[in-house]
Amino acid sequence: MPTTLVVTNDFPPRIGGIESFVAGVCRLLDDDVVVLASGPPGAAATDAGRPFRVVRDGGLLLPTPATARRAVELLETSGATRVVVGAAMPLGLVVPALRRAGAEAVVALTHGHEVWWATVPGARRVLRRVGDAVDHLTTISDYTAARIAPALSPAARERLRRLPPVVGPAFTPGPPGVAARTPSRPPTVVATGRFVAQKGFDVLLAAWPGVVAGLGPGRRPRLVLVGAGPDEPRLRRLAAAPDQQGTVTFTGALPAEGVAARLRDADVFALPVRTRLAGLNPEGLGLAALEAAACGLPVLVGRSGGAPETVLDGVTGHVLPSRDVPAWTRAMLSLLDQPRAASDMGECGRAFVGEHFGPGRARATLRDALGLGPDPVP
Repeated sequence: MPTTLVVTNDFPPRIGGIESFVAGVCRLLDDDVVVLASGPPGAAATDAGRPFRVVRDGGLLLPTPATARRAVELLETSGATRVVVGAAMPLGLVVPALRRAGAEAVVALTHGHEVWWATVPGARRVLRRVGDAVDHLTTISDYTAARIAPALSPAARERLRRLPPVVGPAFTPGPPGVAARTPSRPPTVVATGRFVAQKGFDVLLAAWPGVVAGLGPGRRPRLVLVGAGPDEPRLRRLAAAPDQQGTVTFTGALPAEGVAARLRDADVFALPVRTRLAGLNPEGLGLAALEAAACGLPVLVGRSGGAPETVLDGVTGHVLPSRDVPAWTRAMLSLLDQPRAASDMGECGRAFVGEHFGPGRARATLRDALGLGPDPVP
């Protein structure tokens, strides 16, 4: 397979949905990639064990002439013939320079934040330019495709490809019953994500006292929050309220294996994601919800952007109004009170993720978009 250059701001060790998505793209390409990435201090030290070369270029890649020169240099020295841009906006603006340097096929990934670019007039024109420069833009959900497509030229619109994130190997579904509650463990709800307003952790904490009261002192539940971010101090203050003190655990940010372990030690996944900034900041899809379903958990998500596409409402979980605190209390109580029904939902979710978000379909889409053709017959 010809080497592919990946240009991205979103890459491990940063933890997040886009970072996981881009790492997954490298796996889909059999790790035959070279990566130009930004990264926090010390990020380069995490690259030694990767099966491909990662070149770090400061804390943030912007679509400047310097970034374009660095990308072109790496394209030429690596012998790469194809390019994946980890997030179309704004790094897609370096694509013309890569084309002039000989890139034969270029794919740019879109996520939730390109909805903003597709909505604001000036930014919309920039997104249109990027759409015309690449071979394909990819979209992670029907929702984002519907919002991004009108901003593109008719030709670029025809070249859109659906490429949702792939659930990583750490979350590969295990045998049925892996999440079954043991007698020694309290009823447990888990939420994973960045601690930012969009993820709705504050709504979850506002709903939690009702769950504690509803189950009573003999069944004192546990809420596990996995992640980190700027909203953490406020969330810790909310969790310290007397009516829920001692029932909420903050784990900090964890690697994929640690997240999977927490999911498999829970009964319900809940994340009240919400749309902010007058519709400009929706949830694009929601990899965390898919990872939870892959681990056999029933999933509760907020009604925001593409998040409802991660759930078969009433079958694998429920889609709830993002800010309706009583609705979240009732939904968590219902699932914790009916473990058999919750387990059945989790098994349906496991099958749903395996069918729609497994690597096979995504690999075929990506290979086609890059002009690599079908997988060779083993």
